[in-house]
Amino acid sequence: MNVSDDVEVRFLRPDDAEGLMALEEAKWTEEQSAGREDLVQRIEENPHLCVGAFSLTTGEVLTSLFTKPITAEKARTALSWEECVNAESPDPHASRSLFGISLSSIDGDAVTAVFTFFLPHISALGYREVYLGSPLPGLSAWKSANPEVPVGEYVYAKRNGLPLDPQLRYYHSKGFQSIAACKPDYFPHERSLNHAAVIRGALPDLIQALPGAADPARS
Repeated sequence: MNVSDDVEVRFLRPDDAEGLMALEEAKWTEEQSAGREDLVQRIEENPHLCVGAFSLTTGEVLTSLFTKPITAEKARTALSWEECVNAESPDPHASRSLFGISLSSIDGDAVTAVFTFFLPHISALGYREVYLGSPLPGLSAWKSANPEVPVGEYVYAKRNGLPLDPQLRYYHSKGFQSIAACKPDYFPHERSLNHAAVIRGALPDLIQALPGAADPARS
């Protein structure tokens, strides 16, 4: 357990479902949001890989993070987010990769608190990398201006060393340094034209991106 200011970070429990549903409904459309049974199942299947941040004052769920074990091959080659979510978990000794099912939040500081709690935890468990499917909220506007240009050029393009897409820039700042694939029809997201970038964060990079992490060049 970790408590910082008004935020408590802990592993999620099935009895958190009501608060988690309120967060899902606040952040996602009906098509995008998970159902109560889905949330409970994710927690029960991987109780030490699902984390939430809660307001100590109100008890409100501020951030939820759901992950699951996956093979790197499945994360890279799956045609959709749903395929990754429904994939059978590999033998713990056969994979050191996690898939980020969802990150939902109404508080940026709570996201940081969750990452600060979670990343050292999964490193201690032996995991070495995290994959996730990132939306591309800038894609729709870019595609309107560049209708003949393949989507991949937008996904992999950089300006001043950073991705063009704002969501990819955000994840880059969190340590997700690699784009493993560009996927059409990956999940429903209007501004992304249902596309996603499958991105990878190596645990050392993710931990190094945490606030207050030591600069390896100065250590």
